[in-house]
Amino acid sequence: MNCRHCKTPLTHTFLDLGFAPPSNAYLTAEQLTQPETKFPLKLYVCDHCWLVQTEDVTAADKLFTNDYAYFSSVSQGWLSHAERYCHQITQRLQLDQNSFVIEVAANDGYLLKNFVAAAIPCLGIEPTDSTADHAEKLGIPILREFFGQQLAQQLSSQGKQADLIIGNNVYAHVPDINDFTVGLKTLLKSEGTITLEFPHLLQLIQQRQFDTVYHEHFSYLSLTTVCQIFDSVGLRIFDVETLPTHGGSLRIYACHDGDKRSTHFAVRKLLEEEKTFGLTSLHTYTGFQCYADHIKQALLDFLTEQKHLNKSVVAYGAAAKGNTLLNYAGASTDLLPLVVDAAASKQGKFLPGSHIPILAPDQITLEKPDFVLILPWNIADEVMQQQGHIRQWGGKFVTAIPQLKVLP
Repeated sequence: MNCRHCKTPLTHTFLDLGFAPPSNAYLTAEQLTQPETKFPLKLYVCDHCWLVQTEDVTAADKLFTNDYAYFSSVSQGWLSHAERYCHQITQRLQLDQNSFVIEVAANDGYLLKNFVAAAIPCLGIEPTDSTADHAEKLGIPILREFFGQQLAQQLSSQGKQADLIIGNNVYAHVPDINDFTVGLKTLLKSEGTITLEFPHLLQLIQQRQFDTVYHEHFSYLSLTTVCQIFDSVGLRIFDVETLPTHGGSLRIYACHDGDKRSTHFAVRKLLEEEKTFGLTSLHTYTGFQCYADHIKQALLDFLTEQKHLNKSVVAYGAAAKGNTLLNYAGASTDLLPLVVDAAASKQGKFLPGSHIPILAPDQITLEKPDFVLILPWNIADEVMQQQGHIRQWGGKFVTAIPQLKVLP
């Protein structure tokens, strides 16, 4: 297998999590009796451009199906994040009714609804019908396609180049990252701006966030690598911000290579930080497997101990990262009888692999568990605020990443 960007042959394993089903392939009761498809979940690192990528075994149309169950609007924290971004970028770029904004992977309209409210023309590109339906009900124009160079050329020929192209948590999800990036350049006006947000590989390694690895994430990205990919197609990253979202993300700002805007110091500073940490050194990657193994064992030890003590544990959040963790640990209903989730699209279904049933959050009050394991640790504060009533019966919260921790 070769690097998806620079085509260097890949020989170095970063992480091997065995075999697992796609992390968002939630099951119905009828599907529990049918064979479940599992794929290798293995990451390689390129020792030339330092792109970390999954093994080539799955195609995007097998992962992002019409009944895709991830709805961005479920998290109030993420909605607030999107609203703040829209206000900030509108001011920074002086967007108005004469501007045109395109969001790639618009999901359920969580972000573009802010531009609609501000009367700024926009278009969402979203291939999954379940989320696109929701966005259209908010008055957002949606094009139901996967994004790439071909679609970008089509839109450009129709005069639909953008002043601002947004891609939040999509860049890591595309199987052909070069084609996607060429598409961004094609669709961007001569003085336009691209902003992308994606989880930062530096944080994944520092915080032992191996559960953010799943088949839908084809790439794991550093600023070092993304600068190289953008440079290769004639785009330039001129600014970058670090964000707390998803356990630590980057927001990059990019333009055409010949744009008059100067490159901010923040870009050079972060590139140096990545180099100092070791993101351009092979040993940083080859030593990561042991951390995943330790976290897996600690979780199993905790769940087994509570079972022996007749203590009850339920999980909160049927998140993709939780599925990676539970499937790698081999945890099932014998140790974790149920998970609750606020997304109605997931309730009544079962987690892929572990087959743990997904129920509504009010089930916590009925069960009165001793412990609530928060699987989406990135929104742990939000969950603990919403479910703080568990303390009435002495319940405690638990997170497993970066190490197992029982919270009061």
